[in-house]
Amino acid sequence: MRSSRELESLSSMAPPELNDYERRRLENIRRNDEMIAALKLHSKAASLLSKRPSVIAKSEKKLKTETTPVVIRRSLRTRGIQPDSKGLEPKQRNQNSIPNKSKAKSLTSTLIHPSMAPQKLNEYERQRLENIRRNDEKMAALKLHSKASFLSKRPSVTTKSYVVKPEKKPKSETQVVIRCSLRTKGIPPDCKGLHHTSPAKTKGSAKTLGPLPMSDAYTGDDDSDRPFIESIVSMAKKEAQEGELDGRDELRSSFEIGSMDLDPKNIARVVSGKITAMRFFPSISVKMIVAGSELGNLGFWNLGDDEGRVHLYHPHPSPISGILVHPYCLSKIYTSCYDWFIRLMDAEKEIFDMVYSSDEGIYCLHQPKNEANCLYFGEGRGGLTVWDNRMGKCSSSWVLHESRINTIDFKCGSPHILATSSSDGTACTWDLRYANADKVTALKTLTHKNAVHSAYFSPSGCRLATSLDDTIGIYGGTNLEDAVSVYHYNQPGRWLPTFRATWGWDDSYLFIGNMKRGVDVFSTSERKVVTTFTTFRNPPIIRIPCLDAHPNEDGMLAGGTSGGQVYIWTSS
Repeated sequence: MRSSRELESLSSMAPPELNDYERRRLENIRRNDEMIAALKLHSKAASLLSKRPSVIAKSEKKLKTETTPVVIRRSLRTRGIQPDSKGLEPKQRNQNSIPNKSKAKSLTSTLIHPSMAPQKLNEYERQRLENIRRNDEKMAALKLHSKASFLSKRPSVTTKSYVVKPEKKPKSETQVVIRCSLRTKGIPPDCKGLHHTSPAKTKGSAKTLGPLPMSDAYTGDDDSDRPFIESIVSMAKKEAQEGELDGRDELRSSFEIGSMDLDPKNIARVVSGKITAMRFFPSISVKMIVAGSELGNLGFWNLGDDEGRVHLYHPHPSPISGILVHPYCLSKIYTSCYDWFIRLMDAEKEIFDMVYSSDEGIYCLHQPKNEANCLYFGEGRGGLTVWDNRMGKCSSSWVLHESRINTIDFKCGSPHILATSSSDGTACTWDLRYANADKVTALKTLTHKNAVHSAYFSPSGCRLATSLDDTIGIYGGTNLEDAVSVYHYNQPGRWLPTFRATWGWDDSYLFIGNMKRGVDVFSTSERKVVTTFTTFRNPPIIRIPCLDAHPNEDGMLAGGTSGGQVYIWTSS
């Protein structure tokens, strides 16, 4: 084998016609030889040959028999073409190019072994053949062929894989109840009931859009509401025949505010949940009150019932926002809720009829005394809608405020004057005689810092407004120019109904709940709270946000709590 010095001398003897590519290749060969010398591969190969000559000889014989013919690459260089040539067209070939395939085949066969190389090969080609021969000797010395064949015949070793199987869960002993729907039984969706094997009928569907029978909406403790319906119908017919409904506004009696007291028998839980609306029946012979809750329940309580029974219905799916008893037919009661409905409870027909359905919430409901067939209600964001029962549709609609309307009230003696309170911080008066189809202008606008939750006319025409800015505003005069503002803490909290001041039976007193679980009595003449109604319970009852004064019984005041109870103070 030639040393690196000999290779350097050979490289120096390279013909001048070698290009840069060939010179770099020779330099690479020289560096490879230096690396092999540094690893002492030649000495190791020689020691192996000296120790085991017989084995090497056998391996050499085997290699000779198994050696495949060496195929010499037909490069551009062997054809006599320069490395930077772009093609093999006949015009670019020189005189040393191979003329035909037979000559190329003979040249390939002569280059199979270095000793058979032709004399015309240059120094570079001879050195290349010498490198091929030396590489074969190194492979034979390291027995690479035999080791490769041994490894190829060695059986493959498979490793065991461990798969973690999940533990089997014990089967549940409880039976799976499969729902038996109408569809699986082959019954059309509009079928009114199941077969005789179906479960018992549930009472009252709060999401029914059409008429709702009172028997389906009844959720009271009694098995039937028949006695209650008969009592309301008989009461309405009696007062209509005797003419008591026409003359009840003139019935008034003098009383002292200090004589009002709370009798323990005048306390009852009428509904479950917070009371959001409450109204006395405008009857002289029967003392009955109806209350609506945040759950959509409607409870009736007759104070004259010795057993203290309460009749409960569920006609609405959301908090009840307004209750109206028909002024000339006590067996008809209108109710509205936050979720789009206005219903009419007709005790004679025993049904909760659907009067109006909206796409927006209904937050208040009112009816003027001289228009028994018209309903006024606050709808959506500041809208006021008028519903005419005779036509069965809305007759008028205006947008009066920037936010929802909380209360609606008509001035006594002037049914065309309307007062509204809104969550936009204003309370306004309107004259509906000057309203057109699209717009109505406010007569007076009263501004507060926060939302105004009530605005009611007094029996003589004076009006009050309560607000979350901790004041009670009282306005009087021809154009409400005389204003009095009195401090009153009106922050019941986020989850409780707001306090709404209510007029009594004349212009002397106002009633409003307080944070001390009582009812403050405000004197308009003294402009201060003169007394507070409390209970005999210790600790006191919860707060009383809803109040209503009996329209025909002076000195009878009802207070609805956030727990569903009703307390009634009477004058002794």
